Amino acid sequence: MSRDPLHIKTSGSEFPLILGRDVSGTIMECGLDVKYFKPGDQVWAAVPPWKQGTFAEFVVASVNEVSFKPKSLSHTEAASIPYVTLTAWAALVNSCGLSKEKCPGKRVLILGSSGGIGTSSIQLLKAWGAHVTAVCSGNAFTLMKDLGADDIIDYKVAPLEDQLKTRDQFDVILDNIGGTNEALALQFLKPWSGATYVTLVTPFLYNNDQLGIADGMMRTGVTLASKVFKHYYKGIHYRWGFFTPSGPALDEVGELVDAGKIRPVIEEIFPFSKVPQAFQKLEAGHARGKTVIQVTDPEK
Repeated sequence: MSRDPLHIKTSGSEFPLILGRDVSGTIMECGLDVKYFKPGDQVWAAVPPWKQGTFAEFVVASVNEVSFKPKSLSHTEAASIPYVTLTAWAALVNSCGLSKEKCPGKRVLILGSSGGIGTSSIQLLKAWGAHVTAVCSGNAFTLMKDLGADDIIDYKVAPLEDQLKTRDQFDVILDNIGGTNEALALQFLKPWSGATYVTLVTPFLYNNDQLGIADGMMRTGVTLASKVFKHYYKGIHYRWGFFTPSGPALDEVGELVDAGKIRPVIEEIFPFSKVPQAFQKLEAGHARGKTVIQVTDPEK
């Protein structure tokens, strides 16, 4: 509906839909009102889900979604960063109110720290001076240390709650896993101090798929309101985080990349001809950073 609700631009089916959110490449053409960019510029971006995606040789993006690619990265490396980092940015900055000025001294717990969003969150928070506790399985410990995590918890060794009881309370919990983890908020966040629990796993899409737009939105609103009030009554802020495209945010991220404070974490690169295999890999879970689709041969 949000793409073309009245079928003004298209008629019949809108398929095939193009998947993919991240892009890094060269500008081919600019709209008449675009002044900041020009053809030939090397840029990166993450396009919103209501637009056609980026698994293609040509991508259309709005000027406010685009930023100059960091000079220190190749296009393949750069393509691994925008979507996950902007999702982390939306959760930590937009939902939790964190910033470069407010992070020093803050204690942040990241649940599901070894995937794309988790690895991006660790680097962003450490660049801003926060204390980061990462929760992952034991085989990701080396990666977590390399990214700068101050404390690492293996959730397979003992119940997570038992391990958290031996640590100081947190100012922020970023939940990339969902499930029963929100119960941790009332136990391990500092009450009545502005502490925030933010989850990226919400029932928004599920409710809309099952109930339709109207009923789904209503159910989602009731669910969110009840959780917000439940936690606020205990002195905790409860938030949902959603990816938000932002060229200005990517400008800041690019500066951190070129300063060596954020680096790409790529688990595997697939050629364009093997997109289905890339999705099969993602569906298996337990990611260690990002999977990248290389649409064109960088040597050509």
